Amino acid sequence: MPVISTPYGFNEENLYVDLRSIFGHSLFLKCEGFNFAGSIKLKAATAMVEAAERDGILTPESILVESSSGNLGVALSVIAASKGYRFLCVTDSRGNLSNRMMMEALGSKVHVLAEPRADSGFLGARLDYLRALCASDDRYVWLSQYTNPSNWKAHCRTTAPEVARQFPQLDVLFVGAGTTGTLMGCARYFREWHRPVRIIAVDSVGSVSFGGSPGPRMIPGLGMSMRPPLLDESYVDEVILVEETDTIRACHRLARRGFLFGGSTGTVISGATDWLARHDASELTAVAVGPDLGERYLDTIYQTNWLQDLYGEDVLDSDKEATHSWATATPPTTR
Repeated sequence: MPVISTPYGFNEENLYVDLRSIFGHSLFLKCEGFNFAGSIKLKAATAMVEAAERDGILTPESILVESSSGNLGVALSVIAASKGYRFLCVTDSRGNLSNRMMMEALGSKVHVLAEPRADSGFLGARLDYLRALCASDDRYVWLSQYTNPSNWKAHCRTTAPEVARQFPQLDVLFVGAGTTGTLMGCARYFREWHRPVRIIAVDSVGSVSFGGSPGPRMIPGLGMSMRPPLLDESYVDEVILVEETDTIRACHRLARRGFLFGGSTGTVISGATDWLARHDASELTAVAVGPDLGERYLDTIYQTNWLQDLYGEDVLDSDKEATHSWATATPPTTR
C-alpha cells in the first residue's frame, strides 16, 4: 500500500469498470475520481502549480487565482492547503454548492459571479474578473487552465500512458472535452503510439468548443462558451455532442447498479455507448475516461426537484426510451 505525505501524492490510476453488464457494450471506464481532490483535475492542477514554481512565478507572497466550475478549484484548494499558498477561485452560480463548501473547508476563498456576459456567458464574465484582478495587484498568479500547456502535458505524461499499459490493444478512446487538456494530452500521446487509436471527443450540447451553436448548460464540467485555446482538432477523429437529459439518464442508470459518478463521467459514458451502438464494435477495445465521482452532484443531477424543475417530470421515466439527441462532426484533418 502507498504511504504518502502530501494529498496530491496519490491517484488511483489502475481502476477500471467493465460497463458491458450495464449498457450492453464492451466499454471500460477509467475511474479518475479516487484521489483527495475527487477528480481528474488533480493531475492538471499539480502540473500547473509545479511548473509555476519551477519558473519562479509562485512565491510565498503569491495568491493563486483561477476560474473553475468546481473540480479544478477543489484540486487547487487541496494543493494550496498542502503547500501553504492562498487561493481564490472565481466561479459562477451554476457551480455545485458542495464544491464551494469543499474549497472553503480547505481554506480557499470563493467568489461567485451571478451574471454572464452576453457574448461569452459565465466563462467570459469569470475571465474578465480575473484579468481585472490580476491587473490590480501583482501578487495574484493566474494559472489559466484554458491556455496553460501544463494542463495537457499532465495527461500526456500520466493518463494516456496509464491506459496504454492496461490496454495495449486499444482501438477507441472516449474523452470528455472541457478545457480539452485531457483530450489533447491523450490524443497527442496516442498519435505517436505503436498502433492507430481512434480519438472520440465527447462534449455537451450547447457548447461551442467544436463550432456548435451556443445554448444553456446547467451541468458544470464539460463544454465551453468559447473555443478552447488548447484545442487542436487535427488530433480528434470525431466529436459527439450529448444532451444533458442523456447525461442524467446515464448517471442514474449507473447509480441503480451501485456506481455513483459525476455529470462529466455520465456525459462521456452516454456518448461512448451511443457511438458503440452505431458501429460494429464487437471486436473493438474501447475505453472511456471518467473524470469524476457523483457525491458533488447530490443536490443537482441526483436531486429529483432540481431535475424536474429544469427538465420536466418525465426526465427519469424508466419506460421512456432514451432516444439520444446527438450531433456529430468530423474535424477537417483526419488520419
